[in-house]
Amino acid sequence: MRSYRRHRLLVPVLLCALTVLAALPTTADGQPASGTVGDSDLSAEVVRLYEEAAVATQQYEAGRKEAEEQRAKAQRAEALLDAQRRHIAGLNEDLGRIARAQYRNSGGLPVAAQMILADSPDELMRGQHAFSQTNLAVSNAISKSRRAEARLAEDEVRAAAQWQVLEQRNTRLATLKESIERKLERARSQLQGQAEASVAAGACRGAVRLDQPETGFANAWVAPVETYELSASYGSGGSRWASRHTGQDFAVPIGTPVRAVGAGRVVRVSCGGAFGIEIVLKHAGGYYTQYAHLASVAVDQGEHVSPGQWIGQSGSTGNSTGPHLHFETRVTPEMGSAVDPVSWLEERGVPL
Repeated sequence: MRSYRRHRLLVPVLLCALTVLAALPTTADGQPASGTVGDSDLSAEVVRLYEEAAVATQQYEAGRKEAEEQRAKAQRAEALLDAQRRHIAGLNEDLGRIARAQYRNSGGLPVAAQMILADSPDELMRGQHAFSQTNLAVSNAISKSRRAEARLAEDEVRAAAQWQVLEQRNTRLATLKESIERKLERARSQLQGQAEASVAAGACRGAVRLDQPETGFANAWVAPVETYELSASYGSGGSRWASRHTGQDFAVPIGTPVRAVGAGRVVRVSCGGAFGIEIVLKHAGGYYTQYAHLASVAVDQGEHVSPGQWIGQSGSTGNSTGPHLHFETRVTPEMGSAVDPVSWLEERGVPL
């Protein structure tokens, strides 16, 4: 945020209405496009696509990992097959050496001549038996290695085929993931356009009820968003703020569900000014939490909320340089009474 000073509304309500019309998709003849969704449907669509994109990403990453493992298996089978072929080649060389040695020792004579020239029949039989046994052992080793080679070749073909199937599936998953992300980006843009129109008019559109997930949190306190990157911190300085930053920023995409950090009551829902669309909750012990720069709200003023309940969706309304949630903890509902939100949450068992 650049400043927390409230600015007087500069845009008339009529201009706000024109802004809303301009934000709606149109056809070639300038008429509103068919299938344009309302506030409630659009917020729900963003949440649905947000979840679908997360699931598609998980499936794609799991498939990619599985394909890598299968490819590694195929490569291992190929390496084993190459080693087996080298082993068989070595055995064939051994068999050739045995044959050549037998020929040299016997002089290439027929068995009858060898028997005549031998010093004794026993000597001849021992020599012939030794060569025969060696020849048989090498031949058996070659046959066994051939069978192993055939099995390895089958494993290699099977692993390569499975890898190809996984690669094709991952290509389809990647296409689906990209399609969902494109739809989500368009829906986020429309949601932000509606939010900016509300801020320009200085009037919120009202609570947009979202299907709440099953929470079941063991802790009474939670982080305001489920997944995030911390950006501007409490007390940091810069040209964007009049003095010092009074909250903790969570860098999240537009439409990210924003959660109540604890049980409390909604004491403010407002649109316009530096904070854009904002919600303020009152908690036990006299503390307050603020959620600013929202794209939509899912609660009404005076409503009681539970830990982890979705109270709105993040955006980039008001004095904001990009999509994020500005989160504050205060000792009063008004600005100027902020305390360090990171330390405050850590004291309640929520490290950020």
